[in-house]
Amino acid sequence: MFGNDLLGAASALASAFSWGGGDFSGGMASREYGPFQVLVLSAATSLPLILLLDLLAGEGLPSLRSGLLAAAAGGCGTLGLAAFYRGLAIGRVAVVAPVASVLGTVVPVLVGVFDAGVPSIIRLAGFGLALLGIWLVTGSNGEKAAGTRREMELAVLAGIGFGIFLTLIALVDPDEVFSPLVSSKVAGLLVSLWIVRAHGLAVPTPRQSWAAVAAGVLDTGGNIFYLVGTQMTRLDVVAALGSLYPAITVLLGWRLLKEQVSGRQWFGVAISLAAVVLITI
Repeated sequence: MFGNDLLGAASALASAFSWGGGDFSGGMASREYGPFQVLVLSAATSLPLILLLDLLAGEGLPSLRSGLLAAAAGGCGTLGLAAFYRGLAIGRVAVVAPVASVLGTVVPVLVGVFDAGVPSIIRLAGFGLALLGIWLVTGSNGEKAAGTRREMELAVLAGIGFGIFLTLIALVDPDEVFSPLVSSKVAGLLVSLWIVRAHGLAVPTPRQSWAAVAAGVLDTGGNIFYLVGTQMTRLDVVAALGSLYPAITVLLGWRLLKEQVSGRQWFGVAISLAAVVLITI
């Protein structure tokens, strides 16, 4: 069991790295195309990858229960991502990102506590540090802390969507990994197409936006690692570790785009690493 806990924690951390890279790629793609266009392209190009993995694993179709749960997770996650991108478009990153990230973590953590009982004091401290680290990393010293009503509403909707996704996708049958993600991705693609049609937008081709393709692949990788992690250890542990992805996004921006990282954000990265140690003890 101890070995499974460590493997589950490692898988959760891998999901954080993958999601962080996906967010960075999606943000790059959104500089040229609208966020809704990026959502469609990333979902459409990553779906064949999941289908191939499903075929190689020999899982076939998911059970009705897993398929419905995964589809609901995919729809909620996509709506959350749409609200998140919209919030970033009209609001401030320092307001939208921390609220969405923290709320997205709290939902599955609360479900995990209800299902598996209250974790140890050390892990509880780790959860607290993880939330603090997320807030510090995604914030900015140069922007106001208070948000307008609209951007706060969008951040809350995004966080709820992320939290529901992380919770529902963890409830699929434990012997299924790729087949539920097929259902999730199909549902997300349909929701994204609906959003694009509602806004009268055209969908770019993969050649026009490789960053959107990378976002879809990395997001899918994060989903796979997260789902595997939930099958090895507690949901609240995997959710807390997986939600450290903003630290990866900040580091990629600092390294590749030469964006300035404040002392507060570096402190958040250090706090996040400390949280990993406490949660995985």
